[in-house]
Amino acid sequence: MSSAAEQEAVAGERATGDGRPAAVVNGVRPATPVPTVPVRPGRPTPLGARFRVGPDGVAGTNFALWAGGAEGVELCLFDERGGESRARLTELTHEIWHGFVPGVLPGQRYGYRVHGRWDPWTGARWNPAKLLLDPYARAVDGDYAPGGLAPQVYGHVRDWPEQHVADTVRDDRDSAPYVPKGVVVHDDDDWADDRRPKTPWADSVIYELHVKGFTQRHPGIPEELRGTYAGLAHPAAVEHLVRLGVTAVELLPVHQFAHEDHLLRRGLRNYWGYNSIGYFAPHAGYAASGTTGQQVGEFKRMVRALHAAGVEVILDVVYNHTAEAGELGPTLSLKGIDNRGYYRLQPDARRYADYTGCGNTLHVVQPHVLRLITDSLRYWVTEMGVDGFRFDLAAALARSMHDVDMLSPFLAVIAQDPVLRRVKLIAEPWDIGSGGYQVGAFPPLWTEWNDRYRDAVRDFWRHALPDVREMGYRLSGSSDLYAWGGRRPYASVNHVTAHDGFTLRDLVSYDRKHNEANGEGNRDGTDDNRSWNSGAEGETEDEDVRTLRRRQLRNLLTTLLLSTGVPMLVAGDEMGRTQRGNNNAYCQDNEIGWVDWTLLDDPDWRPLFELTSRLIALRHRHPVLRRRAFFSGRAHSADGLRDLAWFTPRGAEMTEGDWYAPAATLGMYLSGRDIPGRDEHGAPILDDSFLAVLHAGEGPVDFVLPGPPWAERYEVVVDTGRETQAEAPGVEHRAGSPVTVPGRTVLLLRVLT
Repeated sequence: MSSAAEQEAVAGERATGDGRPAAVVNGVRPATPVPTVPVRPGRPTPLGARFRVGPDGVAGTNFALWAGGAEGVELCLFDERGGESRARLTELTHEIWHGFVPGVLPGQRYGYRVHGRWDPWTGARWNPAKLLLDPYARAVDGDYAPGGLAPQVYGHVRDWPEQHVADTVRDDRDSAPYVPKGVVVHDDDDWADDRRPKTPWADSVIYELHVKGFTQRHPGIPEELRGTYAGLAHPAAVEHLVRLGVTAVELLPVHQFAHEDHLLRRGLRNYWGYNSIGYFAPHAGYAASGTTGQQVGEFKRMVRALHAAGVEVILDVVYNHTAEAGELGPTLSLKGIDNRGYYRLQPDARRYADYTGCGNTLHVVQPHVLRLITDSLRYWVTEMGVDGFRFDLAAALARSMHDVDMLSPFLAVIAQDPVLRRVKLIAEPWDIGSGGYQVGAFPPLWTEWNDRYRDAVRDFWRHALPDVREMGYRLSGSSDLYAWGGRRPYASVNHVTAHDGFTLRDLVSYDRKHNEANGEGNRDGTDDNRSWNSGAEGETEDEDVRTLRRRQLRNLLTTLLLSTGVPMLVAGDEMGRTQRGNNNAYCQDNEIGWVDWTLLDDPDWRPLFELTSRLIALRHRHPVLRRRAFFSGRAHSADGLRDLAWFTPRGAEMTEGDWYAPAATLGMYLSGRDIPGRDEHGAPILDDSFLAVLHAGEGPVDFVLPGPPWAERYEVVVDTGRETQAEAPGVEHRAGSPVTVPGRTVLLLRVLT
């Protein structure tokens, strides 16, 4: 833009006397007339584009869009060359604009132009020059320019010289050539031959992975399928999950998402996908078969393949905000349909309430927004076959007008919905707003990412806890957080790492983040990593440091998989994946963010995978490690044996003073005789009993093994002080005798009868 006159022409308006840009009432049409298509009244439900046969036997598609407050809606259809034709939707039912267009078949690309007032000072941001993505589009075709978002995709003049009012100056240039389009999809698939695993919560082991990152470098997956849903469905990928023993994959966002302009301008991309723009559409970038509807079938086939292997599919979903950001963000969908209806606005109505750190927050209290979210959730369960959801920044969804409210409309609707109340529901129980930290507060039906577990385990193994009280709670299911309202130990999703932060290997290799590759001057990402580099920052040739790091990884994984609750691993942690110290790899769609499968053949890292799979198998075999009820700590028999007991290295039960004293060693006894509940045949549940000794000190310690009634003899099952674990039972030890536990080691001993 070379002159103020040109800027004025782009805006298509002049300033009023008070400095506010004047509203433009009439949308600008292209110079060339746009063909129109015939449209019939159609139906207001269901929302979205639904292919069907009309009452006269003519095939076509019914289009329905909620656009509260709009003055008019145009449906725009695009041919293969990008040519546009339009149909004015004249039927309006309960703020839903609708129409049936004969001859529109699956594969048709489309979008909407919505007419209304342009008055950002009151929150009104309608601009018919902007082609909008249907919020209910089931497939999306096309992407944004790799070098950055075109200025035409903004509802306002992005480059207006007075940036403090730029968002109030309307841009009348057509955005259609620069934005993706929705695609009409034919619902021709059913789930009659699918068998959902339906793994009980207590038996679950979750594996968080990225569709592209998990498959992009896998040598067993054909090159043309790497990075795709088909790649994840490939036998080579499924085999790894089965050998590892996980029961569910938790997929980083697969809803259609957009890349932020600032990343595109730096030659980067939004890799994680927490920037949703289409809540019904599988992200087209992960499709090997095509993007004009084929991605839907490919996703379904992936789900079927995982189900056939006994693996559930959980989606990480981002309903708290969208890719449209704040008032200076692009106009892609909801902002141009009804800005005031979809987003939480500040009292001045021009700017957005931001509880997410991403520029905007969906106004979930509004019925149509709540409908959008719950319709989307039900669609993914009933028509796409998924088994549950992890809700990003779930506290933002639980806000009523301002405060987080566990009786909020969103949580109430989920609790009574006959479809959604039966699937796995995981909350990330916080947002960045006031009062947003809600760990332990979500109601029954919900599980939660337990960051207090994460922090305690990290601190224990870097020997930074003042005492062992916190570890006692976290190892035994976090009853201090979840033993209320009928919640169970599996309400706690235990994790040491997640996609956000260091990998497990980096946690023991770096004291500081190293995010320079993100292009933000290493300012992004948390500084509170609770990590320890084991004596050298980053990769090193020092064999003593390398050996210690591998031992620490064994300690962390063993602790996680022996803890009561639901364990969650991150893809690649089981084989020592590194991000080179980057703790915020959200924009690293490259080797930094992808799983390195060569580690499985590395003699240094292969044993870590073998230990992890062995521990998961041990967990599956022994119900005492996956309890469905909290420990009571009380004796249930005449000999005084309790379901849970804690011991000091002296072999004595811990006193209150021991819990408050500085300590690096903790013994946890789990009784297999006192497991609540009965099996499916009504018989009592009986199991082996175990003693876990966790020693975080640098030097060895002699730990006296508790005698009767706890045990007469023990055998070592896991010893993290060894690089490899023997498959045969370990050496026996007599109760009452000391066993030497090397520094920084977990010993798991089974009670022999």
